[in-house]
Amino acid sequence: MKIRTIRIRNFIGSQWGNNSSPGAGDEEKKAPQKFEKKNNSLPLWGNERTMNLNPLILTNIQSSHYFKVNLYELKTYHEVIDEIYYKVTHLEPWEKGSRKTAGQTGMCGGVRGVGAGGIVSTAYCLLYKLFTLKLTRKQINGLITHPDSPYIRGLGFMYIR
Repeated sequence: MKIRTIRIRNFIGSQWGNNSSPGAGDEEKKAPQKFEKKNNSLPLWGNERTMNLNPLILTNIQSSHYFKVNLYELKTYHEVIDEIYYKVTHLEPWEKGSRKTAGQTGMCGGVRGVGAGGIVSTAYCLLYKLFTLKLTRKQINGLITHPDSPYIRGLGFMYIR
């Protein structure tokens, strides 16, 4: 109540040029700064259409049967979290053994990277699904502090990244 009184007094005093009330300057220094209400959704840096994903990964996600059929049915944040909990076993972009790296050496055949595509992992499909949901700050905080699964936390940090 005291802060509201100080703000009203300061507004009225500044409105009519009347700052002659005793101690008005002292109270103004003690009053906390007004905080702006933050927007509930985080701004996206980069391309909103590709979600800053590698083009090869993105096309494989969009053409995958898992994304088009299974994830299309999921409409809420909590349904996607449950799907992550039950389906995700790793956070790599490709399913194990699905990439064609025979004969490639050096950077071309490396474990990381996307040189020769394969079957995109469920984790990356679910990450793209999270992008399409446009999560709020509270939901993102829930992702990165989730106590049950390290994969949910990992996808939360990948979403922020």
